[in-house]
Amino acid sequence: MKGEEVATSNGKPARSGFHPIDGMRDWWADAPHWQRYGVYLALIVFALILPAPWVGSFMSPDSDWTTVLIFPVGTYILLAVGLNIVVGHAGLLDLGFVAFFAIGAYTWASIGTSYGWSYWPTVVLGIFLASISGVILGAPTLRLRGDYLAIVTLGFGEIVRITANNTDAIGGARGITNVPHPEPIFGVEFFLDPAPYYYLMLFAIVLVITFSVRLNKSRVGRAWAAIREDEDAAELMGVPTFKFKLLAFAIGAMIGGFAGTIYASKAVFIEPNNFPFILSATILAAVVLGGSGNLPGVIIGAFVIAWLPERFRFLSEYRILIFGFVLVLMMALRPEGLLPSRQRKAELREGTGGMGTMGAEVAGPDSEASAEVAK
Repeated sequence: MKGEEVATSNGKPARSGFHPIDGMRDWWADAPHWQRYGVYLALIVFALILPAPWVGSFMSPDSDWTTVLIFPVGTYILLAVGLNIVVGHAGLLDLGFVAFFAIGAYTWASIGTSYGWSYWPTVVLGIFLASISGVILGAPTLRLRGDYLAIVTLGFGEIVRITANNTDAIGGARGITNVPHPEPIFGVEFFLDPAPYYYLMLFAIVLVITFSVRLNKSRVGRAWAAIREDEDAAELMGVPTFKFKLLAFAIGAMIGGFAGTIYASKAVFIEPNNFPFILSATILAAVVLGGSGNLPGVIIGAFVIAWLPERFRFLSEYRILIFGFVLVLMMALRPEGLLPSRQRKAELREGTGGMGTMGAEVAGPDSEASAEVAK
């Protein structure tokens, strides 16, 4: 049978129907530390040279490549890593993630312009306020599941945007102009040159990825996996599901707020329309396209979602049509994502849509529901 485990010469189970990606995963699982750190170092070096003009001449011939790497590429990756904690790890469908992005951006923009605070401590405040807002949203709503939770989070995102639009203290519909740049650090000036912002974004992404990986391998990550697969069974086994779901919301919100503070400092001007619902949907599409729950896949998905419209900017309005066609094609041919984890592929085949039971399950090809439909 396809996918059935068979014995190997080294005594470890293997699978028939071998796929190159599975082979890479097996190699990575058994790789010694020096090989892993070598790969990490190579990836960091690649990221450091990515803004080079010879790379930009191909990747973004019609736009400044370094600026594109900051927004949308870097910002989308940072937001996708945060949303992946909520959706991919804990299995909670959040359609209002842009609210936390907005809270972080408005925290720095309003405090930096009104009180003249330094950027670096204000980042911590923006992250803190975003996490508190995640707790405020999650505390009364996380007992809901599936579509109901999705509707509530969508409403929260719109409430934040409309509140910003109607609050004169933070600029209202006019927004906030002349948002200050971060103060120089280690002799690096943040002003007109986009390169320092790129390296700041790169540092934030590396920091958040490290935090996410360590968290996922801990007791917290195992609790999230249990909740995602079967919340009722996890609760019966003694997992405090509400506490861990609330923690997922708070941590995801922290990362969203972190991205917002960087975005506001680079954009110099923000207004409520910078934070529409479609941005939440786009980041969710990046998570699903890359492979929900699998961090390398999520990063690739966010990169593709952010980069494709910029690469085909010369096609004017048709670029969005092509972009949508590519997404539809990918979801039809590879619904589990570009680089899914084995666990997500198994969940998809069992009919849970690859993200746990979130109320939007899709019958997989090997599920009982699929067999009934085929009769």
